[in-house]
Amino acid sequence: MTRTEFPPEWLALRAGADAAARSTDLLDHLRPRLTAPDLVIRDLGCGTGAMCRWLAERLPGRQHWILTDRDPDLLARAAAALPAGVTAETDLRDITRLTPADLAGTSLVTASALLDLFTSAEVAALAATCVSAAVPALFTLSVTGRVDLTPADPLDLDLAAAFNAHQRRVTAGRRLLGPDAADAAAAEFTRLGATVRRHPTPWHLGPAQSPLTAEWLRGWVSAAVAQQPDLAPAADPYLARRLAQCTAGHLTATVHHEDLLALP
Repeated sequence: MTRTEFPPEWLALRAGADAAARSTDLLDHLRPRLTAPDLVIRDLGCGTGAMCRWLAERLPGRQHWILTDRDPDLLARAAAALPAGVTAETDLRDITRLTPADLAGTSLVTASALLDLFTSAEVAALAATCVSAAVPALFTLSVTGRVDLTPADPLDLDLAAAFNAHQRRVTAGRRLLGPDAADAAAAEFTRLGATVRRHPTPWHLGPAQSPLTAEWLRGWVSAAVAQQPDLAPAADPYLARRLAQCTAGHLTATVHHEDLLALP
């Protein structure tokens, strides 16, 4: 799988909201498992390295990160923007094919906004790999399918349903989990004997985040229409109304996500 559909500009735009949303409570349960003085952390689907920049200062010890992605441009950007005191290497690969041998010597597996792009079989394989290698896994910002917009609009629910269906679409022969990903991962890790902790991590978008809100709206509506084309005649004026509200500072959005920590 690849992340080329997520350009660096979008990843940079969302970085602040991601950092504000991620759960620090789960880290209280993770840190006691990270007792080695030197940590090796493999970040799956690393993008431009935002997870490393957020998490490194919140973990103990010396850290070496293995930045893993299928996009060489994103890997280069991530490697060039490391936080102070951290070393890293890049690993260009298909992240759905990770094996227990790949995790030899690894202290922690991380990923952000990634699980919803996996299939059920890929999540099961990833859980089995982490549990087999006895490596904790922290997955942040998986979408849940719930969006709250204020003020409400009659088209909100129809667009949300179509967007969620798009998230669960079949692409290149793979049926994506979309908003079912966190539940699927929790069930699989639990089945394999891991301790699973979950925490809601919504984006709270107001006037101060209007550039992100506007770009998120465009993508949300576009995906909904791609999934359900008969929404297009109503979706165009809807988007115009929402963008006007956003520009005027009259729109707030809560986009729900969830973080998950699995401790084998």
